[in-house]
Amino acid sequence: MIEAVHIDKYFGDNRVLKDISCLFEKGKSNLIIGQSGSGKTVLMKCLVGLYEPDSGKVLYNNRNFSAMKSDQRKQIRKEIGMLFQMGALFDMMNVEENVMFPLSMFTDKSIEEKKERVNFVLKRVNLENSNLLMPSELSGGMRKRVAIARAIAMNPEYLFCDEPNSGLDPQTAGVIDHLIEEITQEYDITTIVNTHDMNSVLSIGDQVNFIYKGALWWKGTKDEILETTNPELNEFVFGTELTSRLKKPNY
Repeated sequence: MIEAVHIDKYFGDNRVLKDISCLFEKGKSNLIIGQSGSGKTVLMKCLVGLYEPDSGKVLYNNRNFSAMKSDQRKQIRKEIGMLFQMGALFDMMNVEENVMFPLSMFTDKSIEEKKERVNFVLKRVNLENSNLLMPSELSGGMRKRVAIARAIAMNPEYLFCDEPNSGLDPQTAGVIDHLIEEITQEYDITTIVNTHDMNSVLSIGDQVNFIYKGALWWKGTKDEILETTNPELNEFVFGTELTSRLKKPNY
Protein backbone atom coordinates (compact mmCIF):
# COMPACT_ATOMS: atom_id res chain seq x y z
CA MET A 1 0.00 0.00 0.00
CA ILE A 2 1.18 3.50 -0.85
CA GLU A 3 -0.47 6.66 0.44
CA ALA A 4 -0.06 10.25 -0.73
CA VAL A 5 -1.03 12.67 2.04
CA HIS A 6 -1.74 16.33 1.20
CA ILE A 7 0.93 16.53 -1.51
CA ASP A 8 1.80 19.96 -2.89
CA LYS A 9 4.47 20.60 -5.52
CA TYR A 10 5.64 23.91 -6.94
CA PHE A 11 7.93 24.77 -9.82
CA GLY A 12 8.77 28.37 -9.14
CA ASP A 13 5.44 30.14 -8.60
CA ASN A 14 3.53 27.43 -10.47
CA ARG A 15 1.59 25.15 -8.11
CA VAL A 16 1.60 21.90 -10.10
CA LEU A 17 0.09 19.59 -7.44
CA LYS A 18 -2.60 20.91 -5.11
CA ASP A 19 -3.21 19.12 -1.81
CA ILE A 20 -3.45 15.63 -3.31
CA SER A 21 -4.36 12.75 -0.99
CA CYS A 22 -4.98 9.28 -2.37
CA LEU A 23 -4.50 5.65 -1.40
CA PHE A 24 -3.01 3.03 -3.74
CA GLU A 25 -4.04 -0.42 -2.58
CA LYS A 26 -2.10 -3.67 -2.59
CA GLY A 27 -3.12 -6.31 -5.15
CA LYS A 28 -4.92 -3.77 -7.33
CA SER A 29 -4.18 -1.85 -10.51
CA ASN A 30 -4.28 1.76 -9.32
CA LEU A 31 -4.49 4.18 -12.24
CA ILE A 32 -3.59 7.85 -12.41
CA ILE A 33 -5.26 9.52 -15.38
CA GLY A 34 -5.54 13.03 -16.73
CA GLN A 35 -4.78 15.24 -19.68
CA SER A 36 -1.24 16.13 -20.67
CA GLY A 37 0.03 18.76 -18.23
CA SER A 38 -2.48 17.82 -15.54
CA GLY A 39 0.22 16.84 -13.06
CA LYS A 40 -0.11 13.05 -13.14
CA THR A 41 3.54 12.46 -14.11
CA VAL A 42 4.71 14.90 -11.45
CA LEU A 43 2.63 12.99 -8.88
CA MET A 44 4.22 9.69 -9.88
CA LYS A 45 7.71 11.22 -9.64
CA CYS A 46 6.87 12.49 -6.16
CA LEU A 47 5.74 9.00 -5.16
CA VAL A 48 9.04 7.40 -6.21
CA GLY A 49 11.22 10.20 -4.87
CA LEU A 50 12.39 11.72 -8.15
CA TYR A 51 10.73 14.96 -7.01
CA GLU A 52 10.42 16.13 -3.41
CA PRO A 53 6.96 17.41 -2.43
CA ASP A 54 6.95 20.94 -1.07
CA SER A 55 4.47 19.82 1.54
CA GLY A 56 2.73 16.59 2.48
CA LYS A 57 4.20 13.11 2.66
CA VAL A 58 4.38 9.74 0.90
CA LEU A 59 3.91 6.56 2.94
CA TYR A 60 4.99 3.06 1.92
CA ASN A 61 3.09 0.64 4.17
CA ASN A 62 2.97 3.42 6.76
CA ARG A 63 6.71 4.14 6.45
CA ASN A 64 7.25 7.86 5.92
CA PHE A 65 9.29 7.86 2.72
CA SER A 66 9.30 11.66 2.55
CA ALA A 67 11.04 11.99 5.92
CA MET A 68 13.76 9.43 5.19
CA LYS A 69 17.36 10.23 4.47
CA SER A 70 18.98 8.98 1.26
CA ASP A 71 20.49 5.85 2.80
CA GLN A 72 17.15 4.95 4.43
CA ARG A 73 15.34 5.26 1.11
CA LYS A 74 17.63 2.70 -0.53
CA GLN A 75 15.79 -0.19 1.12
CA ILE A 76 12.41 0.97 -0.18
CA ARG A 77 13.85 1.57 -3.64
CA LYS A 78 14.92 -2.09 -3.69
CA GLU A 79 11.23 -2.93 -3.21
CA ILE A 80 10.18 -0.86 -6.25
CA GLY A 81 9.94 -2.02 -9.86
CA MET A 82 9.70 0.63 -12.58
CA LEU A 83 8.35 0.29 -16.11
CA PHE A 84 9.39 3.37 -18.08
CA GLN A 85 7.35 4.88 -20.90
CA MET A 86 9.44 3.62 -23.83
CA GLY A 87 10.86 0.60 -22.00
CA ALA A 88 14.28 2.26 -21.45
CA LEU A 89 16.23 -0.86 -22.38
CA PHE A 90 19.99 -0.56 -22.71
CA ASP A 91 20.67 -0.83 -26.44
CA MET A 92 24.12 -2.35 -26.01
CA MET A 93 22.88 -5.12 -23.71
CA ASN A 94 20.99 -8.20 -24.79
CA VAL A 95 17.69 -9.22 -23.19
CA GLU A 96 19.31 -11.30 -20.47
CA GLU A 97 21.74 -8.54 -19.53
CA ASN A 98 18.94 -5.95 -19.42
CA VAL A 99 16.78 -8.07 -17.11
CA MET A 100 19.78 -9.00 -14.96
CA PHE A 101 20.85 -5.38 -14.49
CA PRO A 102 18.93 -4.65 -11.23
CA LEU A 103 19.99 -8.01 -9.80
CA SER A 104 23.64 -7.12 -10.45
CA MET A 105 23.18 -3.63 -9.02
CA PHE A 106 21.28 -4.47 -5.83
CA THR A 107 22.00 -8.11 -4.90
CA ASP A 108 24.98 -10.34 -4.25
CA LYS A 109 23.43 -13.34 -6.00
CA SER A 110 25.72 -15.66 -7.93
CA ILE A 111 25.64 -15.57 -11.72
CA GLU A 112 23.78 -18.89 -11.70
CA GLU A 113 21.13 -17.52 -9.32
CA LYS A 114 20.73 -14.38 -11.41
CA LYS A 115 20.34 -16.36 -14.62
CA GLU A 116 17.76 -18.58 -12.95
CA ARG A 117 15.75 -15.51 -11.93
CA VAL A 118 16.10 -13.98 -15.41
CA ASN A 119 14.80 -17.16 -17.02
CA PHE A 120 11.89 -17.26 -14.58
CA VAL A 121 10.69 -13.72 -15.23
CA LEU A 122 11.21 -14.02 -19.00
CA LYS A 123 9.05 -17.12 -19.00
CA ARG A 124 6.45 -15.23 -16.96
CA VAL A 125 6.17 -12.59 -19.70
CA ASN A 126 6.14 -15.25 -22.45
CA LEU A 127 9.64 -14.49 -23.72
CA GLU A 128 11.50 -17.65 -22.78
CA ASN A 129 14.56 -18.40 -24.92
CA SER A 130 14.89 -14.75 -25.97
CA ASN A 131 17.92 -14.15 -23.70
CA LEU A 132 20.45 -13.39 -26.42
CA LEU A 133 18.30 -11.11 -28.56
CA MET A 134 19.27 -7.44 -28.75
CA PRO A 135 16.69 -4.66 -28.21
CA SER A 136 16.96 -3.75 -31.91
CA GLU A 137 15.65 -7.23 -32.76
CA LEU A 138 12.49 -6.84 -30.65
CA SER A 139 9.07 -5.56 -31.59
CA GLY A 140 7.51 -2.78 -29.54
CA GLY A 141 5.42 -5.24 -27.55
CA MET A 142 8.41 -7.48 -26.89
CA ARG A 143 10.43 -4.51 -25.64
CA LYS A 144 7.67 -3.67 -23.18
CA ARG A 145 7.54 -7.27 -21.98
CA VAL A 146 11.31 -7.32 -21.46
CA ALA A 147 10.95 -4.07 -19.51
CA ILE A 148 8.23 -5.68 -17.36
CA ALA A 149 10.48 -8.69 -16.76
CA ARG A 150 13.25 -6.33 -15.61
CA ALA A 151 10.80 -4.43 -13.39
CA ILE A 152 9.76 -7.61 -11.55
CA ALA A 153 13.23 -9.23 -11.46
CA MET A 154 13.75 -8.05 -7.88
CA ASN A 155 10.33 -9.43 -6.84
CA PRO A 156 9.08 -5.94 -5.93
CA GLU A 157 6.32 -5.02 -3.54
CA TYR A 158 5.51 -1.92 -5.60
CA LEU A 159 5.31 -1.57 -9.39
CA PHE A 160 5.18 1.79 -11.18
CA CYS A 161 4.21 1.88 -14.86
CA ASP A 162 4.58 5.15 -16.78
CA GLU A 163 2.40 5.14 -19.92
CA PRO A 164 3.02 1.40 -20.50
CA ASN A 165 1.05 1.36 -23.78
CA SER A 166 2.76 4.33 -25.39
CA GLY A 167 3.57 3.59 -29.03
CA LEU A 168 1.74 0.25 -29.15
CA ASP A 169 -1.15 -0.83 -31.36
CA PRO A 170 -4.45 -1.48 -29.52
CA GLN A 171 -4.15 -5.27 -29.59
CA THR A 172 -0.59 -5.29 -28.23
CA ALA A 173 -1.55 -2.63 -25.68
CA GLY A 174 -4.28 -4.96 -24.43
CA VAL A 175 -1.74 -7.76 -23.99
CA ILE A 176 0.47 -5.47 -21.89
CA ASP A 177 -2.51 -4.30 -19.81
CA HIS A 178 -3.55 -7.83 -18.96
CA LEU A 179 0.03 -8.87 -18.22
CA ILE A 180 0.34 -6.01 -15.72
CA GLU A 181 -3.01 -6.97 -14.19
CA GLU A 182 -2.05 -10.66 -13.91
CA ILE A 183 1.31 -9.89 -12.30
CA THR A 184 -0.32 -7.48 -9.85
CA GLN A 185 -2.82 -10.07 -8.69
CA GLU A 186 -0.47 -13.05 -8.86
CA TYR A 187 2.22 -11.45 -6.70
CA ASP A 188 -0.17 -9.28 -4.65
CA ILE A 189 1.80 -6.10 -5.28
CA THR A 190 0.82 -2.45 -5.27
CA THR A 191 0.72 -1.32 -8.89
CA ILE A 192 0.40 2.30 -9.99
CA VAL A 193 -0.16 3.01 -13.69
CA ASN A 194 0.13 6.49 -15.15
CA THR A 195 -1.92 6.59 -18.37
CA HIS A 196 -4.24 8.55 -20.62
CA ASP A 197 -5.37 5.41 -22.48
CA MET A 198 -9.08 4.85 -21.89
CA ASN A 199 -8.78 1.25 -23.08
CA SER A 200 -6.46 0.64 -20.12
CA VAL A 201 -8.81 2.44 -17.75
CA LEU A 202 -11.82 0.37 -18.77
CA SER A 203 -9.82 -2.85 -18.82
CA ILE A 204 -7.74 -2.87 -15.64
CA GLY A 205 -8.80 0.19 -13.60
CA ASP A 206 -9.49 -1.37 -10.20
CA GLN A 207 -9.04 2.12 -8.78
CA VAL A 208 -8.87 5.27 -10.89
CA ASN A 209 -7.60 8.69 -9.77
CA PHE A 210 -8.39 11.56 -12.14
CA ILE A 211 -6.04 14.54 -11.86
CA TYR A 212 -7.33 17.84 -13.21
CA LYS A 213 -5.22 20.99 -13.18
CA GLY A 214 -3.07 19.58 -10.40
CA ALA A 215 -5.92 18.49 -8.11
CA LEU A 216 -7.48 15.11 -7.40
CA TRP A 217 -10.79 15.75 -9.14
CA TRP A 218 -12.44 12.32 -8.99
CA LYS A 219 -11.72 8.77 -7.85
CA GLY A 220 -13.59 5.55 -8.42
CA THR A 221 -13.49 2.29 -10.39
CA LYS A 222 -13.49 1.40 -14.09
CA ASP A 223 -17.24 0.68 -13.82
CA GLU A 224 -18.11 3.88 -12.00
CA ILE A 225 -16.20 6.05 -14.45
CA LEU A 226 -18.82 5.55 -17.16
CA GLU A 227 -21.60 6.69 -14.81
CA THR A 228 -19.97 9.86 -13.49
CA THR A 229 -21.62 13.25 -13.74
CA ASN A 230 -18.32 15.08 -13.21
CA PRO A 231 -18.14 17.39 -16.25
CA GLU A 232 -14.34 17.58 -16.49
CA LEU A 233 -14.00 13.81 -16.20
CA ASN A 234 -16.76 13.29 -18.77
CA GLU A 235 -14.91 15.56 -21.18
CA PHE A 236 -11.76 13.49 -20.70
CA VAL A 237 -13.46 10.08 -20.88
CA PHE A 238 -15.81 10.77 -23.77
CA GLY A 239 -13.54 13.10 -25.71
CA THR A 240 -13.03 10.81 -28.69
CA GLU A 241 -15.47 9.52 -31.31
CA LEU A 242 -14.99 5.95 -30.07
CA THR A 243 -15.52 6.58 -26.35
CA SER A 244 -18.38 8.99 -26.97
CA ARG A 245 -20.41 6.00 -28.20
CA LEU A 246 -20.13 4.48 -24.71
CA LYS A 247 -21.96 7.36 -23.09
CA LYS A 248 -25.52 6.56 -22.16
CA PRO A 249 -28.12 8.99 -23.48
CA ASN A 250 -29.90 11.21 -20.99
CA TYR A 251 -33.65 10.66 -20.96
